[in-house]
Amino acid sequence: MLLPNPQRNSRRESGSLSFVIFRMVYAPWIYLRAVYRQLLGLLFLFIIGTLIFGYFEQLPPLVALFASVSTVTIIGLFTPNNGNFNTMNRTEAILVMGLILASVTMGASVIQGLVGVTPTDVKEEATKRLVSKLKNHIIVYGYEYMGKYVTDRLEKMGYDYVVISRNAEVCSELLSRKLFAVFESKTDPISALKTAGLDSASLVIVTDVNDSDNLRFILTARKLRPDIRIHTVVNDPSLIETAKDAGANLAIASTVAVGELLAFTAEKKELTGLTFSEKWGSHSITGFMVPEPSPLIGRRLQDVAKELGVAGVLRDGKVDESSFGGNFILRKGDTLLIIGDISPLKKVGRADHSNETV
Repeated sequence: MLLPNPQRNSRRESGSLSFVIFRMVYAPWIYLRAVYRQLLGLLFLFIIGTLIFGYFEQLPPLVALFASVSTVTIIGLFTPNNGNFNTMNRTEAILVMGLILASVTMGASVIQGLVGVTPTDVKEEATKRLVSKLKNHIIVYGYEYMGKYVTDRLEKMGYDYVVISRNAEVCSELLSRKLFAVFESKTDPISALKTAGLDSASLVIVTDVNDSDNLRFILTARKLRPDIRIHTVVNDPSLIETAKDAGANLAIASTVAVGELLAFTAEKKELTGLTFSEKWGSHSITGFMVPEPSPLIGRRLQDVAKELGVAGVLRDGKVDESSFGGNFILRKGDTLLIIGDISPLKKVGRADHSNETV
């Protein structure tokens, strides 16, 4: 599966300092936004109370503000006219009673507004805003079937990704782990893709268990973003071309890939991996680790490559750039990257043209 070049985006956007700060402050801002009108109302009451107590009680501005806050918040640290309500100015008394009633109503409205904002709402809203700040991230559609393995790998590779799922419980669980997840209503994939930041994404990976849903999602993504790369898995091998016609750049039949890998491992226990690419049609790239003992040990790679489709050699976990030099000798533990048919291994593995096989 082809992924964006990590050199283009070696540091994930979500790891930047500005992104981390935004993540920290945005959730509290959502709560604040839910009740900002009520809070402005309370500020207005504070100002009115300050004017009342400054005028009738002859208090300095700061003390009058303190008296106003004490009254509006029902703390009760200040009592007008020193608590002697019998001699209190009637106009002041009426104004103070109105101030108290208004503050109780406003306080109840603040509580109601906060209660109406659930933690899930906050996480979903925060995710929308955070995703909008991502660049060159990867969108993964479907999580329950294969998507969780895809995202685990993307996490290790250092890519930012956004999961789109039709399972509300899955979305809640991912959000609780502070991962980027978007819930997709079956009737509104367009909204889900836009929320997931399709405009700034670098790749869409489609992994749902249902082929028809995958095709629908591919069509939608291709319509919204004609230039985006789309990779998909198909559970029915006969739908590979259909998926490509729908707009997928790469379509992998999971059953075929796993079936061929298992068949190879039945014959060669040293096989280390198998990868398919649409560039080579039905050909595969197979990783074959040179065991000990093996007739391949000590042979020049150039000689081996004449009989076998070798794309390169991994040595100590890295591609050895000198592998096709004239003096490159194979060692135990080297991994040959073989394109296509691996059956010539039986012939190539002979050290002295005997009947010994690798």
